[in-house]
This record gives sequence, structure tokens and C-alpha cells, in this order.
Amino acid sequence: MALQLRPNCEYCDKDLPPSATDARICSYECTFCADCVETKLGNVCPNCGGGFVPRPIRPAKEWRTGVCVTKHPPSDKRMHLKYSLDDVAAHSARLRDVRPEDR
Repeated sequence: MALQLRPNCEYCDKDLPPSATDARICSYECTFCADCVETKLGNVCPNCGGGFVPRPIRPAKEWRTGVCVTKHPPSDKRMHLKYSLDDVAAHSARLRDVRPEDR
């Protein structure tokens, strides 16, 4: 099963197309832009508390049969935070000094 490539940052709603190099994901595929991860979230996922990694780029060209962005298209469902900005800030502040592997 391929990653669900979500189309936007859940915090600021910035578009993050499949080729975006500034897309970040957590282990649950929550998706945010690098700017929000660094400046707003402190590398703390507001949904699960995990850390973020760069989202892989799905190949645009079918280098191997059946494996490319046209064969496994990105999601078009825009996601948004489930929590208030105040709650997100408090959650991030509580966890940002705990290494992701220790959370």
C-alpha cells in the first residue's frame, strides 16, 4: 500500500503537491509543511505527539511498471487540525524537549 499523499499542510493549509520537498509527515501520515513543523510545532505532531520526517517524493514517471504518481494518485482530501491553536501550542510546548524516539 502506498503512502497517502495529502495535498496540504494541516496547520496553514499550504498546498503540498506530490513533488513538494518541504512536506513533512509523522508515522500516521499527518502532513505539514516544513515551516510549520519548525516554527509552530517544534517537531511535535499535534495529532499523535510523534516527530516528523521529510515526505518521500513519489516518482512522476513510471520507471517500473505500475509504480508512479499517475498509477497511485495522491489524495485530494484536504485535512485540517482537529485541535485549537492554543491546544496545539500547549501540546507542542509539553513535548518539544522530549526526543521523538523517547515520546
